[in-house]
Amino acid sequence: MQDTDRAASYEVDPRLLEVLVCPLTRGPLVYDRANNELISHQARKAYPVRAGVPIMLADEARDLCDD
Repeated sequence: MQDTDRAASYEVDPRLLEVLVCPLTRGPLVYDRANNELISHQARKAYPVRAGVPIMLADEARDLCDD
């Protein structure tokens, strides 16, 4: 199994998604299943989810571009 296939097979626990907030703004996050990221629209950041574990570090987040 390739790494991308393995990453896609993990799911984030829905109960965890209910309590997680953006570490920068303390605002809500939206789970982007297609990209396996947690999106903070307020901070304009996307936090990666690796092996089902959200990586809630600002240094690990990518900036969202203006669309």
